[in-house]
Amino acid sequence: MGSFMASNLHAVKVEISVVLGRSVIPMHQLLRMGRGAVIELDSAQDDAVTVLANEKPVAKGEIVIHGDRIGVSITELLSGYQ
Repeated sequence: MGSFMASNLHAVKVEISVVLGRSVIPMHQLLRMGRGAVIELDSAQDDAVTVLANEKPVAKGEIVIHGDRIGVSITELLSGYQ
């Protein structure tokens, strides 16, 4: 039974999202935005990003750039995921 569960676990897909920061703006400002608009976030360039798995925070990390690809280097697993 153990190998059956392990093989099923490999088939499970998890949606990963990375939160760079957040902002609260008035709806009228959002509706006026167009191409090139900038939304200021509540984070600085060197702040850790939050990694979400199925919309639940699981880790903190740093943005890394490899050529033309952007990734996240995990720096901390959050409680319950270690």
